[in-house]
Amino acid sequence: MNKTIAVTKGDGIGVEIVDEALKVLDRVAEKFGHKFEYKYALIGGAAYDKYHTPLPEETLEICKSSDAVFLGAVGGDKWDSVEPDLRPEKGLLALRKGLGLYANLRPATIYEALKSASPLKDYIVEKGVDILVVRELIGGIYFGDRKTYVEDGVRTAYDVEKYNENEIKRISKMAFDSAMKRRKKVTLVDKANVLDSSKLWREVVKEMSKDYPEVELDFMYVDNASMQLIKNPSQFDVILTNNIFGDILSDESSQITGSIGMLPSASISEIGIHMYEPIHGSAPDIAGQDIANPLATILSAAMMLRYSFDLEEEAVAIENAVEKVLEEGIRTIDIKEPKGEYVKCSEIGTAVAERI
Repeated sequence: MNKTIAVTKGDGIGVEIVDEALKVLDRVAEKFGHKFEYKYALIGGAAYDKYHTPLPEETLEICKSSDAVFLGAVGGDKWDSVEPDLRPEKGLLALRKGLGLYANLRPATIYEALKSASPLKDYIVEKGVDILVVRELIGGIYFGDRKTYVEDGVRTAYDVEKYNENEIKRISKMAFDSAMKRRKKVTLVDKANVLDSSKLWREVVKEMSKDYPEVELDFMYVDNASMQLIKNPSQFDVILTNNIFGDILSDESSQITGSIGMLPSASISEIGIHMYEPIHGSAPDIAGQDIANPLATILSAAMMLRYSFDLEEEAVAIENAVEKVLEEGIRTIDIKEPKGEYVKCSEIGTAVAERI
């Protein structure tokens, strides 16, 4: 199989972690007889530094002409003083919009070898944690109307949370379809006791559920969901939610699993060109030190093989290799045992590739 992958390493540790994932992809290609062609493009702060825009038109065109997009991370304090519309994060939001990346799939699983890294008590972890957060990605407050202004001498700002029923139906279908392949339970997380937008979510999701009689549907306010993720995470299968709640809850779930460096994600596109990235940021404080955890990025590569290329055996090979590395006690600094040793970012990438 020959596939073209747009590679946007981004900023900070993005460069390091993407290089390790490509190392693993090259090993997969070698072993299984595939050819992956990489087309490199700039995004975020790196793009701003060269082109004075966080998403050059060239980058968007490279992404649209590829079979999938592979992203590192964007942003950093270097660009804190850049005007708001040109900040690195704006490039990522524009790329999501440009590719129609409406659904973000964020699996959170506690590996047997990393149970001790979870901050949760043993009796909670022993129940098992296997959650899929299905987050709406190109609507809601992140893309709504916003304004900062002075009214009667007082600085004022607003951001609008807005959804229509078609946007909700589209992401709900993704959640229900995902649940059918898992444990057949969907939990809609909202704030329907306060927000009209959440009330609409409930109405539409209830209507959608009639097409999936095998799937159990329940509802939970976001404040309660944030507590239940800590208290009893095993109750969740698929969490369906809007853009801002999904952003927050998936980061919380990453800490439950032991490290934000362990969680991959897939962003599903309307036009069939999906994007894959770890859920964490660019971590400028450790960039260039070769100590970042590339496993979330490597696992994102596995998701790419599964969702974009239909290469299930190859995806499982990567996931098994990651699990084997962890079982052997090979860890980066964020997931090492309290008195244990750790390896470099580049070393754990090599270790995973060698076990494919």
